[in-house]
Amino acid sequence: MTQETSPEAVGEQGRRPSRWQTRRPVPWSIWLAVVVIYPTASLLFRLRYRHGDRLPPRGGVLLVANHVSVLDPLACARLVWDHGRVPHFLAKQAVFKGLAGTILRHAGQIPVARDSTDATGSLAAARADLQAGNLVVIYPEGSVTRDPDWWPMQARTGVARLALTTDAAVVPVAQWGPHRVHDYHAKKLNLRPRRPADYLVGEPVDLDALREEVRAGRALTPDLLRSTTDLIMGRVRDQLAELRGEPAPAGFAPRPGRRLPGDVPGTAA
Repeated sequence: MTQETSPEAVGEQGRRPSRWQTRRPVPWSIWLAVVVIYPTASLLFRLRYRHGDRLPPRGGVLLVANHVSVLDPLACARLVWDHGRVPHFLAKQAVFKGLAGTILRHAGQIPVARDSTDATGSLAAARADLQAGNLVVIYPEGSVTRDPDWWPMQARTGVARLALTTDAAVVPVAQWGPHRVHDYHAKKLNLRPRRPADYLVGEPVDLDALREEVRAGRALTPDLLRSTTDLIMGRVRDQLAELRGEPAPAGFAPRPGRRLPGDVPGTAA
């Protein structure tokens, strides 16, 4: 049976610890973000969550989501916060400038750089964040999907590197709706308040056997990284089909051959 909850109803069940306990510590930069993002997301979206209780209340979590709008982080941040966790996003390095960059870094957000050396550093920072017990949000497509029907396009394999080299819970999340506010394909902004935005949180992906093989010395080959990435994103795609009430395509839309505007470059996404 599908469980649908509103943001106001989250956390009322006694089985989960208090959200105030599981969010600690909350630095001033996060409170500043909450003051800005919480009301903005409430105005733009009518957020609807399914199975939000599948987000572990503690411990490292790699939240893997499809990407349908440049506004996705606003709504996804609310999903995570409303379920008692503090989100740390992998975001392109260009936004980490000046005062905004100082605030983002203090809030635990992780910049993704262009060249391969710095991209590897971004992965290392995300891995350390997961090992410290934090929740990291990653959009493996690296940019808003270019599929005309909004299905996920082929993802980059950094998500597999993080998933196979940490013990974090890998939680697939499908989202549907933020593109109704900002349509990246049509380059249109629709500011009608409270557009529906739906989130379906899946069960953690079981990677125990593959992780054991990697710990035993199995190399992170391109084939292993690709198959693991497709396994995780396949779960996201199938959950998106459930949200949309439509059959999912068999595969993933191809990535354009050139770098995309707004793309998160490097290998960390």
